Amino acid sequence: MRYDGTQDPLEHLMAFEARMNLEGVGDEVRCRAFPVTLAGPAIRWFNGLPQGSIYGFSDISRAFLAQFTTRIAKAKHPINLLGITQRPGESTRKYLDRFNDECLEIDGLTDSVASLCLTNDLLNKDFRKHLTTKPVWTMHEIQTVAKEYINDEEVSQVMAANKRHSGYNQPRQQGNGKRHKEQAKEGGPTKAHRPFPRIGKFTNYTPLTLPIVEVYQQIAERGILSKPRPLKDRTGGTRASTVTTTRAMDTKHKTALT
Repeated sequence: MRYDGTQDPLEHLMAFEARMNLEGVGDEVRCRAFPVTLAGPAIRWFNGLPQGSIYGFSDISRAFLAQFTTRIAKAKHPINLLGITQRPGESTRKYLDRFNDECLEIDGLTDSVASLCLTNDLLNKDFRKHLTTKPVWTMHEIQTVAKEYINDEEVSQVMAANKRHSGYNQPRQQGNGKRHKEQAKEGGPTKAHRPFPRIGKFTNYTPLTLPIVEVYQQIAERGILSKPRPLKDRTGGTRASTVTTTRAMDTKHKTALT
């Protein structure tokens, strides 16, 4: 990580010293390695240091923190924990994550203050009751105990969600079954599919050479069709008499021509 003057200089300095301690290097190597971790305005500041003003890494550390002192994050007070409360509907897991993140930003936080603030704001009654059995808990102990209550809480949430889902589907299934029974009782269709359209035996038919009246008369004489009920014509007579008269006139006309 390179420091460009926009981050917390104290955090960068602590990370650098931790890396140097891990490597086991001396003061001279620290002085030569520190500029490599700078960039932008920070490296320009380092290059502008007066010649002969640095005798050891401690001089670099003091000058570095003084130059970028406005970037040092202000330490939070334990009273800030009072503002970290569990929101309605928030799971215990998410609440503990937010609480732990806030604890890491507070210098000098004691276990007694942390456990007291956490206990007062817990919505899980069983977990809160368990924490009252001991006056002081470390955050490590709280995390260990919290696993059991978090697991129980998440299992209960899953079961409740499944119950709501099954309760939503059951009325729909019952309604569909009732509708099918009513259709079967009334003689209506019980299946959703439609029957295939009927297809005739032939697709091509020979055109008629006789008038439709004569064709019908021949069929009627053979008794293939039942005699239809006479329908009244607009003139007051019946269509059957009109057809008979028409056929008689047609026969007379053919005889006269012969």
